[in-house]
Amino acid sequence: MLRRLFILRIFSLSALAVLAGWLVPLSALAVQEHGAPEGLYTHQGAHLFFVASLGLLIYRLRQRQLVREAGWRWIQYAALFFILWNIDAFTAHLMDEQLGLVDIAPAGGWMVRIDAGDFPPALAMLYYAAKLDHLLCVPAMLFLYFGLRRLLKDAGERHSEASPP
Repeated sequence: MLRRLFILRIFSLSALAVLAGWLVPLSALAVQEHGAPEGLYTHQGAHLFFVASLGLLIYRLRQRQLVREAGWRWIQYAALFFILWNIDAFTAHLMDEQLGLVDIAPAGGWMVRIDAGDFPPALAMLYYAAKLDHLLCVPAMLFLYFGLRRLLKDAGERHSEASPP
């Protein structure tokens, strides 16, 4: 009973915080700029660490042959898409914030101009494609959701089989 009351209180406080954020919004920018080189280096290192961690996860899932189960197979796909997303985000950060290969300028309304300077125009197209990282991140989250949902369902079925009514 005490645990339920605690969970209800945490849920209520969380809901209140979300509601307060909706009622008193501050500027929410879609692109995060990293301050000074230290912030960017740490952020880029985190992308690389995430890639290595998920590569290890895929290796372990395959080594233990867990991908034979549908839930773990979905999680493997999620890890693959998260790896691709991190490589993509790393590339975009490298191009615009570290190496300064592209220059972004407002072009009015919702448009921006991507200028690659003396580099070939294909570099601007590569940068534009790299900024579409949500095309990799959203499927990764969906695969993760479906994998976890399937593992939960399979665990529930095993539990119901183990304890007869």
